[in-house]
Amino acid sequence: MKYLHLIRAALLRRKTRTALTVLSVAAAFLLFGLLQSVNSVFSEVGDTIGAAHRLITMSKVGFMEPLPLALKSEIRAVPGVEAVAYESFFGATYQSPKNVIGGAVAVSRNLFALYPELKISAATARAFDRTQTGAIVGAALARRYHWKVGEEVPLKAMIYPRKSGSYAWTFQVVGLYHAHSALEEQDFLLRWRYLDRAAAFGRDTVGLYVEKIGDPAAAGAIAAHIDALTANSANPTRTQTDSAFTANLIGQYVNLGLLVHAVMGAVFFTLILLTGNTMAQAVRERIPELAVMKTLGFTNLTVLALVLAESVLLVALGGVIGLAAATAVVHVLQRQIGAQLPMAPVHGLIWLEGLAAMIVIGLVVGAFPARRGMRLRVIDALAGR
Repeated sequence: MKYLHLIRAALLRRKTRTALTVLSVAAAFLLFGLLQSVNSVFSEVGDTIGAAHRLITMSKVGFMEPLPLALKSEIRAVPGVEAVAYESFFGATYQSPKNVIGGAVAVSRNLFALYPELKISAATARAFDRTQTGAIVGAALARRYHWKVGEEVPLKAMIYPRKSGSYAWTFQVVGLYHAHSALEEQDFLLRWRYLDRAAAFGRDTVGLYVEKIGDPAAAGAIAAHIDALTANSANPTRTQTDSAFTANLIGQYVNLGLLVHAVMGAVFFTLILLTGNTMAQAVRERIPELAVMKTLGFTNLTVLALVLAESVLLVALGGVIGLAAATAVVHVLQRQIGAQLPMAPVHGLIWLEGLAAMIVIGLVVGAFPARRGMRLRVIDALAGR
């Protein structure tokens, strides 16, 4: 009875250790799924159907430094440029300083022609042209603040006061635009000409130019030609592709890719140590069993494969639970918080990356215990060494 009690206690400890290891692996891959969900959203921004045919020209000094409106005609004359639009960052808050409308931008009338991925109706385009205080709002932003078409929205400008000195502006929502992701439906687009005439300063200046080009392969040459126009002027420019501009803009706030990889690197390193210790202890406890298997005819390679398979299975079990939990968490958050949540569903690519990580981690943590099992001598194991 005494030995039976000891065996039961040993089995209970083994089960408890295995369960805790699986939970640790699940927590690690839950974090992996959530971080990759956020990272995939920001990775896709700028990677749209028209991005390859767009260049962005801004001041070489910085994003907030204005450029003269007169530069438009010179850019349009550059070979390879098919159309030119422009915009100026407006920036505003709604009702409270906490409700920042960072996507409040004054745009030229033809901007939507250069962004085919932003869908607006013909009626919305006509209303925007004829309404001086008109604004086109992203569908996700409109849902967030419960704005309706035809509603007047009061905003407090962050940069531009009116000629009267007041920072209070009122715009009429004339329509909504739709995009392929909620993150791209967060802009509040007003008429540049209205801002130019009503603002206290900044007359005949723009924040940046958007160029449509016919041949994406010639983007570098066209960008160099545009920048050469202002190389010796008081307003030197920097022209880059739409995707590069978006990546640099996001990178000014945070290098999300580096952050995700750094966090997951630390998590997986700790996970390897934890799971490796579990597997090493499990092999030590089963040395007599492995010796019996070899006595029965199991080869060294078979023992190696069995230990590696157990290691991969242990990590995969926890990893699948973690990724499944991440999938459910993101789904619930999207339903509760809404479309403004900057998280993409945990799609198939994230699952494939997760499964690959499970296999690699499983092989790494199982390598040394498997090697020990493979090199185990039956006579030493049965002798209790």
